[in-house]
Amino acid sequence: MEFCPKCGAVLVQKTKNYGCPRCNYSSKEKAKIKSSEKIEEKKEKITISRKDTQVFPIVPEECKKCGNKEAYFWTVQTRAADEAETKFFKCTKCGNTKRDYR
Repeated sequence: MEFCPKCGAVLVQKTKNYGCPRCNYSSKEKAKIKSSEKIEEKKEKITISRKDTQVFPIVPEECKKCGNKEAYFWTVQTRAADEAETKFFKCTKCGNTKRDYR
């Protein structure tokens, strides 16, 4: 597919000539349009570090294992969408985890 160098429309071949239907440009040769693109790769250093940080809210919930009165709290949809989500509690002291299906 050739394009008009003046307006960029698609050139139409008429006998031995090429013509532009928009601006009436005509040529005996095919118009050549060159395009180039330079792509540079950016190499970034990624540092991954694992820490056992808790960003969950702390709620008053008694641990059955150690008797601590605070626990981290989060919810996950473990069953069908029309059923209630599962609540998880993790003790802030011993790390014991329990779930609540209410």
